[in-house]
Amino acid sequence: MTDRPLRLGFPVKVMGKPGMKSNDTRRWQKNPHLKCSLEYVDAILDYLATQKIDMYRLSSDLAPYATHPDMPQFHNMVAESDAELRALGAKARALDMRLSFHPSQYVLLNAPNPALTTKSIWDLSSQAEMLDRMELDDEAVMVTHVGGVYDDHEASRARWIAGWEQCPEHVRRRLVLENDDIRFSAADVLWIHERTGVRLIFDYQHFWCLNPERLDLRDTLEKFMASWPAGVRPKIHFSSPRTELREIKQKVAPGAKPKKGEQLKAPLKPGARVKTVLRPPIWTGHADFTNPFEFCTFMRTAEGLEFDVMLEGKSKDISLIKLRPDMLRFAPDVAARFGITAEDAAELSEDEAELEDGADADDAPDVDEGDA
Repeated sequence: MTDRPLRLGFPVKVMGKPGMKSNDTRRWQKNPHLKCSLEYVDAILDYLATQKIDMYRLSSDLAPYATHPDMPQFHNMVAESDAELRALGAKARALDMRLSFHPSQYVLLNAPNPALTTKSIWDLSSQAEMLDRMELDDEAVMVTHVGGVYDDHEASRARWIAGWEQCPEHVRRRLVLENDDIRFSAADVLWIHERTGVRLIFDYQHFWCLNPERLDLRDTLEKFMASWPAGVRPKIHFSSPRTELREIKQKVAPGAKPKKGEQLKAPLKPGARVKTVLRPPIWTGHADFTNPFEFCTFMRTAEGLEFDVMLEGKSKDISLIKLRPDMLRFAPDVAARFGITAEDAAELSEDEAELEDGADADDAPDVDEGDA
């Protein structure tokens, strides 16, 4: 155990300050570059420092087209950005800020197609190289999932190990494996860990969505923590499920009448071509904000364990900023683990008041969210 408080972080998109970009999104014709992305991230680190946020997930598109097989003109951009990467890494270390990647869902080590696995390893190698050039320690990781089932759960799980064994050393040193919500459970990734030694990321919401083995939460969490070497602090993912009605737009056939029992957002007008149908929530979806009671209950269940927490609320940094005063208000013992005390109450109250001006949630699907 260390004296350093636990960290709270969020992924990629900054929503608390308008206009901040997380990566260079220009199309290839405009010659986007990692150096441009790093300028955006440098500004994000400044913003995070003002908000006292010390963990952040970098965009998986930080180096645009760096591994595109048909665009060799972009393949050297990571090496070309060595000085900028070292500078950003030094800044992150000076701020004691933990950085990570979560490669996209298209990065698959267990793909039946060897070519896709090879391309995925290239993607992972590029991101690991960026973290290495930043000179970040072993807490800077790349989070991945097992992948697809491909009609054979056992074979797909075993094939991940074969993909892992093909990865170069600098990738295996950074790669960590997360339990997911619809395919591979905590028991599955523990099985893989026992055969590879890969570190594990515990995802709280996924654990409840997929736990057919009925594993105990505390015992499972301890096993995930034990997969990390001494002196390297683990991290976990936490999110609350969406609870609001989903709004689905559907076409209306000429002369059609509302279906029996169908819930509409608004009455169907004569001649309408589109209707908005209301449906129950899908529990694998992430809520905009973190339920403070759920989070504090979990943290008390995890008392005595040391880990940082990546919050995956859809409102990103705003979700984190909202959770801090909630913890202090409802569970000061939990807040203290994150270095939040009664002395911070006035400042946190000001942060909370600013949020009353309104905040939009990010509607884009997260990498971690299940299929709708």
